[in-house]
Amino acid sequence: MANFPTIRWLGRVPYEDALAMQEDLVARKAADSALPDELLLLEHEPVYTIGRTPDQSSLRDAAHLPHPVVQINRGGQATYHGPGQLVGYPILDLRPRGQDLHRYLRGLEEVLIALLAEYGVVGERCAGMTGVWVGGKKIASIGVGVRKWISMHGFALNVTGDLAPFRAITPCGLTGVEMTSLAAECGREVGVREVADRLGPIFQRLDAADRPASAVETA
Repeated sequence: MANFPTIRWLGRVPYEDALAMQEDLVARKAADSALPDELLLLEHEPVYTIGRTPDQSSLRDAAHLPHPVVQINRGGQATYHGPGQLVGYPILDLRPRGQDLHRYLRGLEEVLIALLAEYGVVGERCAGMTGVWVGGKKIASIGVGVRKWISMHGFALNVTGDLAPFRAITPCGLTGVEMTSLAAECGREVGVREVADRLGPIFQRLDAADRPASAVETA
């Protein structure tokens, strides 16, 4: 019987509050491997985030950005989070998943590609870059952190809403990248909660399928 990650919809959460929640869950799970895996699904108030990297040029002029900037312990350059974007934070023990970050990242991409397919949108990988694209435009960003092989941070899928804040930065450090959203690509308004409800079962199913057979009991 598969041990599926628990899916939790949190609604709209300030970034700092969600970060504190992740920190707490990761610390507790690292101390007690019997605690269940979780996938937190939510929206954020407008905020820019960037990984702990000496090169912060992707923020451009950080002092004049329209929203706050938070530096965090994930990989990657600057991105934007805000209303209309579905954010997912898998708190997973990666030890039974092979302790393979490359595989984990590709798995997150696969979840998002499968989700887009349910809306008739063809999501694609771009060679050498993490995330999901549609027709050359980026629709989802991924950046993760790991402590004692417990994952945190995760993915952000543009569902609807204003994409203009992305134009104030160089998203993910990719010069010339154009962002898009699920609503723009499928030609109708889509609710973030609706998309979250569809994503949860896909995440559970693909996470189970991706685990080595010896680890399945089952991002």
